[in-house]
Amino acid sequence: MSEAVLNLADLLEIASDTVPEDREAIICGEQRYSYRQFDERATRLANYLLAQGIQPGQHIGIYLYNSAEYLEATLACMKVRAVPININYRYVGEELHYIFDNADLVALIHGREFSELIAQLRSQTPKLKLCIAVADGSAVDSDAIDYETALAESSPERDFAPRSEDDLFILYTGGTTGMPKGVMWPHKDLIYGSLGGFGHYHPDGPIKSASDLPSRVREGLYLRGMPLAPLMHGACWWYSCIALGSGQTLVLNPARSLDGEQAWDIAEAEQINALTIVGDAMGIPLLDALRAHPERWKLDNLFHIGSGGEVFSESVQQGFKEFFPNLVISNTFGSSETGMQGLDDGTGGGGGLGRIARGEQADVITEDHRFVEPGSGEQGYLSRSGHVPVGYYNDAERTARTVVTLNGKRWVLTGDLATIDADGGIVIFGRGSNCINSGGEKIFPEEVEQSLKHHPEIFDVLVVGVADERFTERVCAVVCARDGARPSLASLQEESRRHIAGYKVPRELHLVAEVPRTPSGKPDYPVARKLVATGEFRHSE
Repeated sequence: MSEAVLNLADLLEIASDTVPEDREAIICGEQRYSYRQFDERATRLANYLLAQGIQPGQHIGIYLYNSAEYLEATLACMKVRAVPININYRYVGEELHYIFDNADLVALIHGREFSELIAQLRSQTPKLKLCIAVADGSAVDSDAIDYETALAESSPERDFAPRSEDDLFILYTGGTTGMPKGVMWPHKDLIYGSLGGFGHYHPDGPIKSASDLPSRVREGLYLRGMPLAPLMHGACWWYSCIALGSGQTLVLNPARSLDGEQAWDIAEAEQINALTIVGDAMGIPLLDALRAHPERWKLDNLFHIGSGGEVFSESVQQGFKEFFPNLVISNTFGSSETGMQGLDDGTGGGGGLGRIARGEQADVITEDHRFVEPGSGEQGYLSRSGHVPVGYYNDAERTARTVVTLNGKRWVLTGDLATIDADGGIVIFGRGSNCINSGGEKIFPEEVEQSLKHHPEIFDVLVVGVADERFTERVCAVVCARDGARPSLASLQEESRRHIAGYKVPRELHLVAEVPRTPSGKPDYPVARKLVATGEFRHSE
């Protein structure tokens, strides 16, 4: 076999060969696989794909709920230098057709329950030649190849062509502002930009080459970690790769929606050390479960909760500290286009969502491609250089807007507006597309939402701008109240004024049964604005 390179398949194979033979790699409900079993199953699938004519660079959709098969399929694709494509399991009709077509899928590994939807699209997606169905307990008729049959028919021997650090991984993201977009990450950039170079659990930091990994896996800190998001979401997939490449045991949430009590049941049973969530959408139900049953779980092994991909409010973080005084909390800023860009330094940052360090790979760039001067108060886009994606698949126009070259370096401009304090700290405010313009003042919904989450009667909240004759827009709070509560607009304004300037407080309140969010927990601002504008919410004042 050729010398290993900075390719994720190479590194996961190294980890599998290095850890103790009986160490569990993946636990998901009743599924429990050691590293050897995980790698052998992925190898068998990879050999099956080769036998079916899959070529390097071709795209294979992964259309599954959380399961060991999801990660087996992803690794199998990378073993043969094919590109795995994450499919949102909530998509239907036009959305599915768009991603099948836009991603140029030639094969699909899917849950059997999705077979009817797939059959309806086959005539419209002529490039899609191969479908492999994973049994999921459903009785849906399917003419796809059975997943376990494919594995049983294939060799467990690794005999693959050499891989490259430039092989692509594509993460489809979005859906709240138009159709999804495929972010193209070369493996080496993915490993350093999103996975931390497998240096999270080692004092020497990121690995410098593939040859550094075996000693890390043998001698590094052994943890049991659980990411609670779906694997189709970048935050969960990235954490899973970090864990598996570091010789950890990865525990997945097998449920199809988050239940706080169930999640803590798993954390206790599996002796979880590290928990990864997506902001308040997951943090709040977890915290509510602890408050409802403060003596129910023994969670002495838990020492770290990390969040990324969405706002993690200070009030929710402090709530966790009440139960776990020695808990390490990390609030990560980043995106599908930047990976993990930085950790909130906890200094508050002048009223923004958080503050990260400015450096060679993190800066603020204006729309006309100028670097913001520290202390100027000017806003621009949070940007990252160094190990970043090369663009969007099948979208040269969006790539040109997002990936720019300045002073000889490639930079990715995110959608998050930010500024730079005089001391060089980057203060992040939120998505510019969601910014509310009220009387000439810019108001970021995320900041208002954080202020409102201190209110004891609020379970979840989104803030949007609605048309106003005098001020152009006014701030509207879309609130899901706790059971039995009905907070008033006046009480929301009173709480909000304790944390932010008066001009930012809500002027309108809509009480709803459920706040609109995407499957990964991200706020669905377009849907919220539409429902407010059409008056489709059941309660308002």
